[in-house]
Amino acid sequence: MKRVRNPPVVPTSMIVAAQPEAAEAGARVLQRGGNAVDAAVAAAFTQCVVDPLMSGIAGYGTMQVSEPNGGAHTCIDFCARAPLAITPDIWADKRISETSDGYAFVVEGNLNDAGYLSIGTPGTLAGLEHALRRFGTLDLADVLADAIGYARNGFRMRPHMYHYCAIEQAKGGMMQTPQRLKLSSTGRRVYFREDGSSKRLGDVIVNPDYADTLERIARAGIDTFYRGEIAEQIDADMRKHGGLLSRRDLATYAVREVAPIWSTYRGFDIAGFPPPAAGLTLIQSLNILECFDLRGMGHNTPAYLTTLAETLKRVTIDKDTLIGDPEFVDVPVEMLASKAHARKHADAIRAGERANVARIDAGAEPKDTTQVCVIDRNGMAVTLTHTLGTNSGVITDGLGFLYNGLISGFDPRPGRPGSISPGKSRTSAQCPTILFRNGAPVVAIGAPGGTAINPALTQSIVNVVDFDMPIVEAVSAPRVSVTSNVIEVSNRIPRYVTDVLESDGYPVTRSPMGFAFAAPHAITRLAGRLAGAADPQRDGVALAVAHEPKA
Repeated sequence: MKRVRNPPVVPTSMIVAAQPEAAEAGARVLQRGGNAVDAAVAAAFTQCVVDPLMSGIAGYGTMQVSEPNGGAHTCIDFCARAPLAITPDIWADKRISETSDGYAFVVEGNLNDAGYLSIGTPGTLAGLEHALRRFGTLDLADVLADAIGYARNGFRMRPHMYHYCAIEQAKGGMMQTPQRLKLSSTGRRVYFREDGSSKRLGDVIVNPDYADTLERIARAGIDTFYRGEIAEQIDADMRKHGGLLSRRDLATYAVREVAPIWSTYRGFDIAGFPPPAAGLTLIQSLNILECFDLRGMGHNTPAYLTTLAETLKRVTIDKDTLIGDPEFVDVPVEMLASKAHARKHADAIRAGERANVARIDAGAEPKDTTQVCVIDRNGMAVTLTHTLGTNSGVITDGLGFLYNGLISGFDPRPGRPGSISPGKSRTSAQCPTILFRNGAPVVAIGAPGGTAINPALTQSIVNVVDFDMPIVEAVSAPRVSVTSNVIEVSNRIPRYVTDVLESDGYPVTRSPMGFAFAAPHAITRLAGRLAGAADPQRDGVALAVAHEPKA
């Protein structure tokens, strides 16, 4: 008897997110016919609940959307802004130090580290709603449903969240995560056990106040947050505790849409997110590396890592000295993105010149950010990065969500590209990126991880393009991070490699983590086949959605 085989089920859509719950929420949307933006927004709202130290509706972010067949292609900027009441010299007379990776500044007394003075005007809720209204097919209540369910019914603490929530990590003088979470009654109730210890791996986290807030938004729309009852609650809390965020800030907040910055890398077209995000810095990194035979050097050899380190140091200097919010700073985008500028840096590297990245004394600081990527059956591609910055620790009674800690990322010294100004967005390391071939998106990629994002994405893209790695291998291969004069290395990079770097005079620090330095998440559609990868250091997953082939 002849065996009858069922026709193959072909994966035609894929979502990658840093949390299984978020990827699952987006996959359900794709299964019932939603597009990539619907899925990304549903996943992002779920992330706001199930990874509440990384993201939230009072955070901020960036999102790149490419419609299929030559449709719209845009970058949605929903970065937070400094409150209008802030002054450029608010901390200029305080003693200042800087985290060694250049992510944040610490002022005397931790004034801008955690608490009400660190909060900027949030953009996440406005940005996600804008994307949904502009490109999606579902309504706000639909994409909020999973997030509301997890807030109301609870979710289990995953390994990455436990590590971040319970383990003291900060080394730069900033307040540590457990301390921040104890600043509010909601934080103490939601994230700690009755004995005052942090909740543990597998403990259930329930946040009914957050569920109530999201249900109010689902019913009334985002105006309740920016202009209505929730805005009144926020304003009252800020005034009571000396915060600078006001109803005026919320009511005047506006999402920006901007065109991507374009470049090429070895036959791929690259669409990067413009300032104040970090797509320009990523393009610079790839432009410089394109001047070298990386494949000939070999992956993670001393020659390759030296070239990479000097490249990353140079683009860091350019970022620190030339890039800021383009509404406030005249950023020389064309010059920085040019191949000619890259060749000058490459020539200096070949000549053996070593760049010096100046930092004010301090240590490193963890960053609160997350990522989702989607490519749907029609070819729409989305990559979305959103964050709390370093969370403020503030939760208004009855609302349930943490506010961002935007202000710690500004340079407190007046007169610099990254200095504080009313209404200004801080320079961000967020870098949602799409690579194209023959006009079609073939790689959607992004990462959480503060200033380590550019090094991580640069290496992931090089791994795909120069070293022909499948995307799972590309995002999980051992890597380095260079955002100062120090080369930070994953513990999986052999000591016989770093011994050569140190003997050549490079300071090297070794992470105890095998999977370290930001967390790339990506989807590829190469040779007509979808593949996705979530960096193993987070808890994420890539989910393919299959559709029956048409008869």
